[in-house]
Amino acid sequence: MDDLKKGAREIGTDAKQTWRKADGEESFGDKVANAGDEIRKDLGNAGDDFRDGVDDSTQDAKAGYRDTEAETKAAWRRSDGDESLGDKVGDAGDEIRNALGNAGDEVRGDR
Repeated sequence: MDDLKKGAREIGTDAKQTWRKADGEESFGDKVANAGDEIRKDLGNAGDDFRDGVDDSTQDAKAGYRDTEAETKAAWRRSDGDESLGDKVGDAGDEIRNALGNAGDEVRGDR
């Protein structure tokens, strides 16, 4: 998606610059406007790159939390020395929730 947005920014900036040159003369105002377009384009692309990095680290943290939570619950269930059927069902449910949470992140494109 970001590649599409970057491409659209490039096309928009190029179209504006071409339009400004259409009269055969590039005034000081045209040059300032072109510089502003380039700055907006570059800041937009930088913002997308930053957001991607933050999203990746957020998803890594969420996956780590899910893993730790499932492991902690499993250890707590085993702490009495007797792993009952209820403990096994609880562990299986935690693992399913963990896997579905991570898969949901993948489907949404968060990863």
